[in-house]
Amino acid sequence: MTVDAQLRTAVEAWLDDDPDERDQAELRALLARGDDEAGAELADRFAGRLTFGTAGLRGAVGAGPNRMNRAVVRAATAAVAGWLVDGGGTMDVVVGCDARHRSDEFADEVAQVLAGAGIRVHLLPRPGPTPLLAFAVRHLGTGAGIMITASHNPAADNGYKLYLSDGAQVIPPVDTEIEERIASLGPLADIPLARLDDPLVVRHGDDVAAAYLDAVAGGPHGAAPPPRAGLTIVYTPLHGVAGDLMLRAIQRAGFAAPHVVAAQGTPDPDFPTVAFPNPEEPGALDLALAQARELGADLVLASDPDGDRLAVAVPTASSGPSEAPEGSEPASAPDSGGWRQLTGDQLGALLGAFLLGDQAGPGEFAATTIVSSTLLSKVAAAAGARYAETLTGFKWIARAADGQPGARFAFGYEEALGYQVGQAVRDKDGIGAALAVLRLAATARQDGGTLTAAYDDLERAHGVHLTGQLAPRIDDPEDVMRRIRAAPPADLGGAAVETVTDFAAADNGTGLPPSDVLRFALAGGSRVVIRPSGTEPKIKAYLEVTEPPGDDLSTARAAAQSRMAPLRAAVTALLGP
Repeated sequence: MTVDAQLRTAVEAWLDDDPDERDQAELRALLARGDDEAGAELADRFAGRLTFGTAGLRGAVGAGPNRMNRAVVRAATAAVAGWLVDGGGTMDVVVGCDARHRSDEFADEVAQVLAGAGIRVHLLPRPGPTPLLAFAVRHLGTGAGIMITASHNPAADNGYKLYLSDGAQVIPPVDTEIEERIASLGPLADIPLARLDDPLVVRHGDDVAAAYLDAVAGGPHGAAPPPRAGLTIVYTPLHGVAGDLMLRAIQRAGFAAPHVVAAQGTPDPDFPTVAFPNPEEPGALDLALAQARELGADLVLASDPDGDRLAVAVPTASSGPSEAPEGSEPASAPDSGGWRQLTGDQLGALLGAFLLGDQAGPGEFAATTIVSSTLLSKVAAAAGARYAETLTGFKWIARAADGQPGARFAFGYEEALGYQVGQAVRDKDGIGAALAVLRLAATARQDGGTLTAAYDDLERAHGVHLTGQLAPRIDDPEDVMRRIRAAPPADLGGAAVETVTDFAAADNGTGLPPSDVLRFALAGGSRVVIRPSGTEPKIKAYLEVTEPPGDDLSTARAAAQSRMAPLRAAVTALLGP
């Protein structure tokens, strides 16, 4: 397609309002080319405006309303400023950013817009991890927090996360109100901007990080490790921004400094050693695992680029002196040269059992999401703790215990490697979670065990819980959801569908807000949950097969695997064209 008249008019109108000369030049170059490729690129950039998804704005860096750029950041921040001013509450805002392309520039834009609206801005040292920003909101008593980050997205992306005064991510109706304010803004040139040296712009030093370390490394879950913990740890920040604070936290908690993967140890927005900077992706931990094998390490820890997620890998039976017993490794993660990465569900169950056991009591509270494994529910019941399931996203998990008398939030997790330990940070925090993992590993070693043996014990007590996920890229995930709703399957993988829960219905019977999610409960204890991604053009299916442990855990795991294979094939076909 070439650049038609309507599209050209839209581009030229945007150019008149775009505050960034480089972005203007980028659009003008595409207009000047005028060929089909340029037309398709412009059509995509002007197909709509980035909107608040699961965690705020997120998209490729570039010019145009459907990209991350100064114009989009200015408009979003002006809307946030208007919402704060009209709300009449605390109007201070804390602002942080990671090391992605243009992150510091976007953070400066945020600060200038906020200060121009008369709002005091607290700038955190740059670059920094997202959990520090989430902590700072309540620590500094601000009305909101804004973090420039695209978390674990590809290198071309950036994003804008908004936190409310309770330290958790934005939820309805605030996100909708801000969207409406963006739509009603006048020209961007009319938005007042302050200078970065304005008295309303406060630059913090190490004070917030020191308070964060006091909270996560000095609190009950960061207590000193058992004597002679002696753990050899390999750590990678995957070219992200969590490394410095992670190392400080580990040593503050009393553990030996980990061996850092040098090639990935410093922030780099191009993420040169990984195809995707996401510790869930195959190959992302290859360098860390190679170093662990060389060192004979006990544990591998990996942060995602903004430090809010944590991946953990452990030795398997073939890897040396600290191996788990033969056949004891969790069954749903692949072996990689004598090492196995724990799934988010496996680590979630392990941490849940450990933390709830640490602080047993009727008020202790654990939460996970409707797409995560059901194992945590059984762990919580055995511990006598309260339990809740939420919609996907830590904006819901972090608030799960709010308004429940006597509830003390102990632990929450989502299967995508996100964990919240206690209430110091009301969001997923890969650093705080790492300290809990190290305490768990050190305690297991002191008792003569391993993390894999501890997981075996959980499945012997509560049954095998085998989980899997499918996430194909699809141009129109919402259309797939409509098709499945119109003709839901009667069986999946040879198991009859016993109940279908449509979370989009206002009266869905779950007590949760309406959401574009379908859950299928199958005969024999299997379950499938399907939803469109909130941040990528994907549709996601979460599979779980459960088996009673019987007399032999290996046999039960093999039975679960034999049921998972046809279930995966059936769901793949269901999601396909």
